[in-house]
Formats: sequence, structure tokens, C-alpha cells
Amino acid sequence: MNFSTVDIIVFIGYGVLIVGFGLFISREKKGHTKDSSDYFLAGKALPWWAIGASLIASNISAEQFIGMSGSGFALGLGIATYEWMAALTLIIVAKFFLPIFIEKGIFTLPQFLEIRYDSRIRTILAVFWVLLYTFVNLTTVLYLSSLALSVVLGITMTQSILGLAFVAVAYSIYGGLKAVAWTDVIQVIFLVFGGLITTYLALNAVSDGHGPLEGLKLLFQKAPEKFDMILSKENPFYKDLPGISVLVGGMWIANLSYWGCNQYIIQRALAAKSVPEAQKGLAFAGYLKLIIPLVVVIPGIAAFVLHADIARYDQAYPWLLGNLVPVGIKGLAFAALIAAALSSLSSMMNSTATIFTMDIYKPFINKNASEKQLVTIGRLVGLTAIIIAILVAQPLLGGEEQIFQFIQKYTGYVSPGIVVLFMFGLFWKRTTGTAALWTAIASVPFSIAVDLIFPSMPFLDQMGLVFILLSLLIVGISMTARKTESPKAIKFQAKVFHTEPIFNALAMGIILILAALYAIFW
Repeated sequence: MNFSTVDIIVFIGYGVLIVGFGLFISREKKGHTKDSSDYFLAGKALPWWAIGASLIASNISAEQFIGMSGSGFALGLGIATYEWMAALTLIIVAKFFLPIFIEKGIFTLPQFLEIRYDSRIRTILAVFWVLLYTFVNLTTVLYLSSLALSVVLGITMTQSILGLAFVAVAYSIYGGLKAVAWTDVIQVIFLVFGGLITTYLALNAVSDGHGPLEGLKLLFQKAPEKFDMILSKENPFYKDLPGISVLVGGMWIANLSYWGCNQYIIQRALAAKSVPEAQKGLAFAGYLKLIIPLVVVIPGIAAFVLHADIARYDQAYPWLLGNLVPVGIKGLAFAALIAAALSSLSSMMNSTATIFTMDIYKPFINKNASEKQLVTIGRLVGLTAIIIAILVAQPLLGGEEQIFQFIQKYTGYVSPGIVVLFMFGLFWKRTTGTAALWTAIASVPFSIAVDLIFPSMPFLDQMGLVFILLSLLIVGISMTARKTESPKAIKFQAKVFHTEPIFNALAMGIILILAALYAIFW
């Protein structure tokens, strides 16, 4: 892609804006020293719109822009079910999970597991999440973003990886969650509107200059098979999205694990001013999720109709940027892609640092650590995590075709166990710590066993089956060990789930929109 002077100015200006604003917002008032609450939870002062924007900016990364556009090219709009079902999941998490998490005053989800179960569960999950965020999440976002950067700018993958990592580190390591969340407000604006520019241009190209609406109409006519939300068994990609299971099966496990039991998502809500503020933030994020497929999936389908000359599916979005976006706008469109990458990288670094510091360093290495030491360790861990991701990104992911599906399958090995731990911990008072421990240990072996026994079963269905098996395991062990409720059971009154009228109206709006979307694209 040939960048004009204007493109270069826009692109570099965007990087300077983000780093400069991140450092500016990270400043502390004279006489105040940043403590762990400031660094890891933004001083518990985030408003709803910052929470919602940060959730989406952190979630929508190159994984979606590159990975989901690639899946859109391959299988079509069906991949959007991850986004649309997430909108409904956000409502469920906001109403039933968040009030309890915030009431407990936790920094991390492993900390909640110790409150509900014991320190063994906290430690196991803390170590797991640190490894997952470092070797899967950080690595994937860094690799996919760098793939686009190298294709568009004509530089090497190594240069791309180092450049992205440097910019993300420049503002997030010093400022912590406060810098991450507030820069995300800017990032999500670039992400959505910059992404819509690419969608507009792709649809306009499909219609041969007759506008995006005509282009969308032609997509329906030329590739009707790409607009099936519920795939039939004859579809070659049925194994990725197994028909009705995306509505009533394992998709729920994937979504609840990601949106309800995931540190770098929940951490924004834990930093809210209040429970109602957090709930409105998640509802706002839900509405943004409804429009994300227009930004990340439709361009992939357009690339298919335009007969994009690509060697692998994940090159669909970089192809659009390189061939359709005119000089003068390329810098803005590309800034949207980089915005998605930077926000996700900074969020994952911060959450990795939070878990390691609060769940491993403080309990086991330095129980009497000062607030200053905790912040310092957090910064060092975030930096170490991104360095590891830099080193392993290319060797680990260089040979994958659909990286989005790769992520979903292998994180799906642990998602059922995590959901079982939280669901039964929150809502069944007889669950014991020992039962939770065995469930955590059994999650990966059960997933591998189901994969080996039923190799042709779609991985979402495998997740659903593993969830059922692990639920039976945790119930069986708990009932054998205890006839009454656990002394560490979560006790709450029904009023804890009371929500304000504005949240209820927002939730109903999401439900009605989803019903209409699935009715149209069934």
C-alpha cells in the first residue's frame, strides 16, 4: 500500500495522540502517589460511557478485524453470532454477576474464587490466566495486528511486532488501567468510524460506485450462502458454527466465559463508580457489539464477492486496505485497525499484571508489600508479558489459516471448567472447595477426551458436552462431601439483582434487536 504524506501524518499523529493523552491522563495530583487501586482499578471512578467504550476497544482487536473478516470471507455472516450473542451475554453478566463481584470489593476474579472456595483455586486460576493472557491473547493480537501492519506498510513482521509493542508499552505500563480505559474512549471512536470507512468503500466497490446500500444488496444477490446465521450440516463450515447450537449450546459457554469470567473484561466493571454505572456501561457495550459485524464481517464478505486475490483467509482485510482505500484516507482507516490492536494489547498487559501482582506476588512472595511495590511489580510484569509475546508470536501462529477459530477452539478447552466454577460458586450454596478443585483440574483432560472420542463433533458442541460433564462432577463431589450449604457460600438477597429502569429499557432493546436480526438472517 502506498501511503501519501497525508496518510503518514494522520497515522503518526494518531500514535502521538494516544501516547500523549495516555501519559497526560496518568498524571497524579500533587502530593498523591499512585496506589494499587489507582493502577489496577483506575481509582474506582470510571463512568458508564468509559466502561462501555473500554470494553469494546479491549475486545475488538486485530483478532476481529483480521480474524473475523477472514472468517467472513470463508463462511459469511454466521461468524457474527459471536458478536450478537455477546450483546445478550453482557446483559446477563451485568444483572446477575456484577452486583456480587462489586459487592465483594475484589481486584481480580481469582480473588473471588478464594472468597468462595479456597486459596488453591485462586492460585491455579491465577497461574492459568497469566499464562493464557501471555501466550494466547497477547501473542495472537500482536501477531494478527503485525500481519496487517507488515502487509500495508511493506515492512517485515519483526519490525511490525516491535513497533506495535513499543507504542502500547509507552502509555499503558506507566498509567495502568486509568490510562488504558481513558485512551480506549478515543480508540473506540477511531475503531468504529475508521472501520466503517473501510466497510463503506468495500460495499461501494461491490456496487461499482453506486453506493453502499446497492453494494449490500448485491452481496445478498451474489453470495446468498454467506448470509446464513444458522448453518446446515451440508455447509463446509458447519463444524465451526454447528447450526442451532450457536443459540442454545456451547456458544453460551464461550460467551459467559469471556464476558463474565474474564479478568481483562470484568476489570473495567470493577473500576466503576457504582453498580448501576457498571451495568449501564455493559449495556452500552452491548449496543456497540450489535454494530461490530458491520465493521469486521461485512468487509470480509465484500472481499469474497470482489474475488480478492489472497493466499489465506486472514489476508482479506489487509487486501481491502491495500486495494480499495484511496490515498488520503488510508491513514485514518489503518489507524482504526491499529487502535483495536493497541487497546487490546494494553488491556491484556494490565490484567496480566493485576493477576500476577495481587494473586501471586502479594500472597506468596511479599505479603507485606507496600502500595508502591505493588505498582512497580505490576509495571514489570506487564513489560515482561509483552516481551514474551514478542518472542513467541511468529513461531506459534505463523502456520494457522483461520486464527480466530484457532483461538476459539483451544480456549474452549478451559472455558467450560471456568464457567462451571463461577456459576456453581455464585448460585449453588452446597458447592465445596474440593469439588471446585477437581473440576478445575478435570477441565482440560475432559475436553481432550471428548475431542478424541468425538473428533467429528463441532468444538462448540464439545464445549457444551464438557460443561454438562463437569457440572455433574462438581455436583456429585459436593453432594458426597456435604449435606448442607458451604460455610463459604455466597449469601445474597433477591434485591441485589434489582436494576434501574434505564438498564431494563436498554436490555429490552437489545433483546428485540437480536430477535429481529435472527428472524431476518435465519
